[in-house]
Amino acid sequence: MADLFSDSGESIREDETDAMTFEVPLAERMRPRTLDEYVGQEHLVGHGKPLRALLDSGRLPSCILYGNPGVGKTTLVRLMASATGRRLMEINAVSAKVSQLRDLLDDAVKFRASGGRNAVAFVDEIYHLNSGQQNVLLPAVERGEIILVGTTSENPWFEINKTLLSRMIVYSLEPLSIDDVTKLLRRAMDDEKHGIGKLGLETGDDVLTHIASLTGGDARQALTRLETAAAGAAMGGGNVLTQEAVDSATGRQTLRYDRASTDHYSVISALIKSVRGSDPDAALYWLARMLASGDDVRFICRRLCILASEDVGLADPMALILAESCASACDRVGLPEAKLILGETVVYLAAAPKSNSAYLAIKAAESAVSDGDIMEVPYHLRNDGEGYQYPHDDPRHWIPQSYLPRQARFYFPGKLGAETRMVERLKKFWKRFFEDG
Repeated sequence: MADLFSDSGESIREDETDAMTFEVPLAERMRPRTLDEYVGQEHLVGHGKPLRALLDSGRLPSCILYGNPGVGKTTLVRLMASATGRRLMEINAVSAKVSQLRDLLDDAVKFRASGGRNAVAFVDEIYHLNSGQQNVLLPAVERGEIILVGTTSENPWFEINKTLLSRMIVYSLEPLSIDDVTKLLRRAMDDEKHGIGKLGLETGDDVLTHIASLTGGDARQALTRLETAAAGAAMGGGNVLTQEAVDSATGRQTLRYDRASTDHYSVISALIKSVRGSDPDAALYWLARMLASGDDVRFICRRLCILASEDVGLADPMALILAESCASACDRVGLPEAKLILGETVVYLAAAPKSNSAYLAIKAAESAVSDGDIMEVPYHLRNDGEGYQYPHDDPRHWIPQSYLPRQARFYFPGKLGAETRMVERLKKFWKRFFEDG
């Protein structure tokens, strides 16, 4: 094996080299060497896809690679530089100082002036740079003196300066599929040079698929689990890696979820849209994800109250009452019993008839006011006016009189649930409710 880790001229025995190699994590050892070895992100680097086409032509734009940990961001940056024959200059944003950023830019400019192509300045986890640090990079990007490539697991549209972001392309990397991760695990199992092939273990694809299913599309986590489980099995004298050995060595499933960031908002969005789409099973799943991740029960309850009004609305006015009761009951009983109350409420809201007519109505009225449609209060409705007729004096509890100086229409009823009965009553009073709008 090549002497990759020695900085002296002394010879190293093969067994010593193997031991030193295994000090490097499996995920690092198994990084692909070429784009063709890269697994996942077919929408970007599959043959003929946008980013791959640029790389194949030798071009590379300043860009941000945005995605969860373990989806191949850093690996892809290195492969992009290699594929286009460019020098790669790396710096980690967590520890970077302004002086270091300036030194990196100076080195890149000198390299270009010496006849080289534009270097790739790679800033790992670029969102850790503050505004001042990001501004240091801006002029060089603007003048085309460097190709800036940053990776981030946080939403770049929130975390990166708009002036810098406007000069870069954002490529979103998706979590790897179970098949993709299984492929990487099988490659590691069989590779005797960089992987764990020398351990002589056998295992079925079902075990590798099981590992992949535990890691939420995170290749690094999957390879770490495989390495840990395989080492345990080998040290125990076995030659077969079983699912039991994996579970015993690596514990429970990794649930990727950051309550302060993208995951939190993505999952609550999925919950709301599942209820809006009347799918109780999907809604229960996303609720379970939030609860398993320790999300704030009061936040969930607030969102359910909003949803009950915005999406169920007048088709079932009881939905808001139930959501409010849910919030009160969850506050009173706490977890874990609150899960039952939340589950009941989510199923009810998902199964309820839907209407967003009240939501659209208040939006339309607000829009009229903000657009300058400011009507005067009719004289008979003013507190000091005359001519107002009291509706309860009539047996119908309604008297024909105007409540706006001219007719305006904001509320257009839905056609489901309780709202249909409301409309029938309104039709007895107002001709406009015979109109479809």
